[in-house]
Amino acid sequence: MKKLIVSLVITTFLVGSLAACADKAQTGAGVGTLAGATIGALTSKNKGLGAVIGAGIGGLIGYAIGNEMDKNDKAQIGKALEEQPSGKPLAWKNPDTGASYEATPGTPYMQQDKIYRDVTIKAYADGQERDVKAKAYRSPDGTWVLVQ
Repeated sequence: MKKLIVSLVITTFLVGSLAACADKAQTGAGVGTLAGATIGALTSKNKGLGAVIGAGIGGLIGYAIGNEMDKNDKAQIGKALEEQPSGKPLAWKNPDTGASYEATPGTPYMQQDKIYRDVTIKAYADGQERDVKAKAYRSPDGTWVLVQ
């Protein structure tokens, strides 16, 4: 367990130090790796192996989605979170990348004095479909911030 914590701290430091010069794909891979490692460690009987496997899977998914999404796509996710009824997807196609997306928001709820919504994002790119479940909160300026 001690090695797992040290590995996660080192990975977090490396991702943080690269964030300033990283592109969307690298940032997505870093976030995906951290999330995957955490989930793998928490859900596996063998914490170290679960973290390694989870980090690999999370990194690949994060890279693929981060590589395809741009500001317009993130704005569309914000629009879905702000305007769509729970369970009703908003679909769009990115004219620059050719990727198609669908964001389906969940029911809003309060947590720590913020409004949150879970959202399922489906990405169709390069002949593959990828699904990501995330959480977002509404910031004080009214924009939605993905946190997971």
